[in-house]
Amino acid sequence: MSPRPRRRPRSTRRTRIGFRGVLGFLSAALAVLVAGYAGYLMVRPAVPADRPAPAAPGPAAARPSGHATAHHAVQVSEPEPAGGQALPEDAAPPPVAPAPKVLPVPPGGARVALIIDDLGGSVGEVDELARLEAPLTYAVLPFAAKTAAVVEELRRRRAEILLHLPMEAGLGANPGPGALTLAMTDDELAAATRADLAEALGAAGVNNHMGSVLTADERAMRVVLGVLAERGLFFIDSRTTAETVAYRVAAALDVPTAERQVFLDPDPRPEAIRFQFARLLNLARERGSAIAIGHPHPATLEVLREEIPVARSLGYELVPVSYLLSRGGLPP
Repeated sequence: MSPRPRRRPRSTRRTRIGFRGVLGFLSAALAVLVAGYAGYLMVRPAVPADRPAPAAPGPAAARPSGHATAHHAVQVSEPEPAGGQALPEDAAPPPVAPAPKVLPVPPGGARVALIIDDLGGSVGEVDELARLEAPLTYAVLPFAAKTAAVVEELRRRRAEILLHLPMEAGLGANPGPGALTLAMTDDELAAATRADLAEALGAAGVNNHMGSVLTADERAMRVVLGVLAERGLFFIDSRTTAETVAYRVAAALDVPTAERQVFLDPDPRPEAIRFQFARLLNLARERGSAIAIGHPHPATLEVLREEIPVARSLGYELVPVSYLLSRGGLPP
C-alpha cells in the first residue's frame, strides 16, 4: 500500500491577514459613525442653557376659577388687592403693555365712577383727592387711626361716602379691625355690620374690603345685606373673587347694587395704572358705564391728575357710584 500523502499545514499568515482585515473594517466603520455624530452636533439647533428640565409627572395644575356672570356682562375677578402689591426685591418687574387707544364717547354717552378705597388713615389723603376736582366716591375703613376725622371732613365736603366693610379673605390675609368672618353666627354678623356702620355715619352705601371668602358665602351675605336693606343703603361688590354671590343676593333682597369692573392699581407703577384707566374708559364706551376702584397712592393720584382731564375732553362723564346702581337685577 502506498503511503498517504502528508496534508499541507494551513498558512498562519492567511489567518493573520483575515483577522487584521476585520479589525480594519471595524475601525473604519467606527470612524464613520464618530464623524457623522460630530457633524450632527455641529448643525443641530441650540438648546437654551436656562431652559428648565421637564417637570416630573404629578397632579394636574388647578384650573383658574371660572367666569362669574354679572347683571349685564361676564366679568373675571382680579387679585385681591391690599392697596397695591409690591414686587419682590430680587424680581425684575414685568413689562407693561402700552395703554390702549381711547376713542371719543359715542352718542348716548359713557359714565365712569371712581371709588377710592382704604381711607381712614389720614385727612391729608382727602385733601389730595379733592384737588382732582372729580366726583369721587370715598370708601372709609372702620376703626382706622383717623376714621372719625376723615368721615367728618368728607361730610363737610358733601362727598359720597362708603363704609369699606372688612370681610374674611383667603390665604390668611388680615382684613383689619371690625372684620366679618364665616365663624360668626347670624346675630354676630349683623351686630358687627351695625358696629362698623356706626364708624361711617352718613355713608350712602357699603363696599367690601378684601372678602374673597365671605362674599362667596350666601348665608353670610344675606345677613350683611339684610342690615343694609333695613337702612336703605346700597352695596358695591368689589369682586375680589369670581365666586362672589354678593350681587345676586343683593338683587334678591332688592338692595341697590353694582359691581366693580377695573382695579386701577394692583400694579402700583404709573404706566400700569394708566393702562388700567384706559381699560376703564373703553369698557364705559362699550357698555355705557363702568366702575373702577383705586387707592390714595401717589402714583394713582399722579395718573388721575393727568388722565381725568383727557377723559373729560373725550366726552366721558365722571359720576358718583350711586349714579350707576341697579335694583332687583335691573340695569341702572
